Amino acid sequence: MAAVQVVMSCSLLYYAVNAPGVIYIVSVVMGSCYGAHWAIVPSAVLELFGLKSFGALYNFLTLASPAGSLIFSGVIVNAIYDYEAKIQRATNLNTLTDGEALTCYGTICYSITCGILSVLCLMAFVLSMIVVYRTKRVYAKLYGNS
Repeated sequence: MAAVQVVMSCSLLYYAVNAPGVIYIVSVVMGSCYGAHWAIVPSAVLELFGLKSFGALYNFLTLASPAGSLIFSGVIVNAIYDYEAKIQRATNLNTLTDGEALTCYGTICYSITCGILSVLCLMAFVLSMIVVYRTKRVYAKLYGNS
């Protein structure tokens, strides 16, 4: 999981710097990482917490995805996008008429968001490494030192 988090973080930083053809590369890498994450997490939860509480924990993890999506898409990304659109609108000296939506152009609209998500992925990497460190002794006893 830690390796997947690092790849996701690098991918999001790559999007934030606006390289040519970035959306295609980032879409494939992020999709692969997201799929790998959902393939690894259930087995990691089962391994760490056992079968007794697996159902509750798996449902909690399944709920975390839409909850995080709601928070990031509905609150954080929306506020950043509107802020950048207002800056672009003010720079062009245009006023907003009734019924006209704010529109943001360029990668600046989502660069800050990708930077925030990249930092969160790095935090997830650190937390994953803490779990690895704390469970290292248990696995050494179970499977030997190899």
